[in-house]
Amino acid sequence: MITENEADQRLDRFLRKYFRRASLSFIYKMIRKDIKLNGRRVREDTILSIGDQLTVYMPEEKFRELTAGKKKSTVKKQFKVVYEDEDILIVDKPRGLLIHGDSREKKNTLANQVCGYLQEQGSYDPTGEKTFTPSPVNRLDRNTTGLVIFGKTAAALRSFTRLIRQRDGVEKYYLAIICGRLETALVLDDRMKKDERRNVSELADSSEGKEAVTYIRPIECGDQFSLVEARILTGRTHQIRFHLANAGFPIAGDSKYGDVRINGRLKKHGITTQLLHACRLKFDDSPDIPEDLRGKVMEAPAPSDFIRAEHLLIHGKD
Repeated sequence: MITENEADQRLDRFLRKYFRRASLSFIYKMIRKDIKLNGRRVREDTILSIGDQLTVYMPEEKFRELTAGKKKSTVKKQFKVVYEDEDILIVDKPRGLLIHGDSREKKNTLANQVCGYLQEQGSYDPTGEKTFTPSPVNRLDRNTTGLVIFGKTAAALRSFTRLIRQRDGVEKYYLAIICGRLETALVLDDRMKKDERRNVSELADSSEGKEAVTYIRPIECGDQFSLVEARILTGRTHQIRFHLANAGFPIAGDSKYGDVRINGRLKKHGITTQLLHACRLKFDDSPDIPEDLRGKVMEAPAPSDFIRAEHLLIHGKD
């Protein structure tokens, strides 16, 4: 029987998650020959509903082979919980932690740590959930710290993903220490594209790029560096880092888009990566926002290394 976390998705996408070891061609062959929904053959794009009866005609041994279960997460928790209810978890991510795995690190990720935490809390059972895993709504780079929203249910994940994508209901704010004196606000509005091979963003024309909008507000200026607040309307790869560098104010310590000469000096003070922190999430009072979050502001204080860098670069004190 289709559960709440399994509903509202296409049959073929559900089956690809459920039979995680099956090839795509095998999935579509199953739909044509070995699957009935509520006693009938259906198309691959059929949307599943709660309570639907899905019947699979397959030898038990083959079924077990293709649905090998998820393992319980055992990675140590490094994040801080900022807010939690039945549907949503908001966490404060530390520096150096990937949200999802890559070719070098597959196990110790924020996503795996969150799943482990929710298993310990009893709100997520990987053996019972065949197609849903609690997942992040927004993304941060490995060395960007701060607030990440996780959907604990499929419905919440879909809802908040839509809100973020449509720029409706959630405002995202960041703190950054940038090179140079910035004394007036900036509105950075460009079209960007990602170079997948080099994993960097670059300017693009209207036919290739996607809109990227960033508002920058200066908070405090030193002689050579400034503390600023950034608000993003879109969520492109490295958006704030690229936008500030392109405007002539690269983030201090940024190895991808920063000033090599300045970064070399900063390394002597232990500053080796971008000083960027996702500090605040502001929820409006629209009906699309869960009632407990309407009108609320969630905040994460800047980490100690960011504060130390602020004292050093803005105030000239170590």
